[in-house]
Amino acid sequence: MAEESSAEKTEEPTARKLRNARDEGQVARSIELPAAAVTIGAILALFMMGGYWLQQVAEIFASGFKFDRKALDNPDLMITAFAHQLGESFLLIVPVLLVTAVLAVLSSGATGGYLFSLKSLAPKFSKLSLLSGFKRMFGTHAAVELLKAILKFTLVASVLWALVSRQMDQMLQLGQMAVEPALAAAAWMIGESALWLSLSLLVIALIDAPYQKYSFIKRMRMTKQEIKDEMKDMEGNPEIKQQIRQRQREMANNRMLEKVKDADVVITNPEHFAVALSYDPTGDGAPILLAKGTDHMAARIREEAQKHGVEMFAAPPLARALYFKTELDHPVPEALYLAVAQVIAYVFSLADVRPGVAPMSKPNPKVPASMQFDADGRLMTS
Repeated sequence: MAEESSAEKTEEPTARKLRNARDEGQVARSIELPAAAVTIGAILALFMMGGYWLQQVAEIFASGFKFDRKALDNPDLMITAFAHQLGESFLLIVPVLLVTAVLAVLSSGATGGYLFSLKSLAPKFSKLSLLSGFKRMFGTHAAVELLKAILKFTLVASVLWALVSRQMDQMLQLGQMAVEPALAAAAWMIGESALWLSLSLLVIALIDAPYQKYSFIKRMRMTKQEIKDEMKDMEGNPEIKQQIRQRQREMANNRMLEKVKDADVVITNPEHFAVALSYDPTGDGAPILLAKGTDHMAARIREEAQKHGVEMFAAPPLARALYFKTELDHPVPEALYLAVAQVIAYVFSLADVRPGVAPMSKPNPKVPASMQFDADGRLMTS
């Protein structure tokens, strides 16, 4: 069969297809969402720490210009002082790093969930193909990424232009202000601008995340033949399953036929139906149906009965009623007790025939109207 093209992949991916793709490290991923979340988180953290953070930075920066006379004579003290300042600077940015790390982890799993797959780390030599490379460069994915980059640039540039236009007067006034107020005003303008710019990235992320999910599901779509093949893998080949069921039926039938030798009577149609009954006269239970069948199986039951000397009794209505209303290894229905009792009594009387004793006349068992069936199992109406 010729390989079906991707245009024919119109069926939604099955849960198994998605699970296998996930095992191979393929999930929906948006790189814009973590980038926007990390940027916004870092800026908000700086806003919250703003005053304290700037004050500590200023103190560390100022301490770098203060030298102890002993440090000039001992270079090791200079290294110690530098390491101390470096440690204090690092502690200042630790809260920002923690916030961005947490946001990066949370936002990374927002689209396709969290996944660690060693298969995704394995080298794929198919990526070295020139044809695959050209497809990635000029395919739909590349066009979408280009459009997304243009949209991102346009949006960020528009927001930046709006911010600069709105803050132009304030920026011109910075040169007329004292140093500390000017630095505070500049820091505020920079922080506010950075926040609005990062929010513009969030707009891109909110568009990109649903698109990545849609694009991933589209790539995972399957052809009808792929779904059929998957169903075969999951449920097994129908032909093999049919053979297994056939073999199981044969084994069940063979076990059933083995019980015919233990029957006391086989009631027949006489050709199309046959049921084998067993009765224990010393017990108080009803006769048990050991075997039943139609057509070919009925013929095999009759053959087994002849082979083992089991008496056969022709009673078409009773044979059909027993076949349709009694399960294997179950007692006969109460409504058929009288008819079955007449047959069994007659069969047992044949075993007790002695010279000079007339055998019991052959009965004509009557079946209740509620138990009269035709050959197709339909209830017969009078």
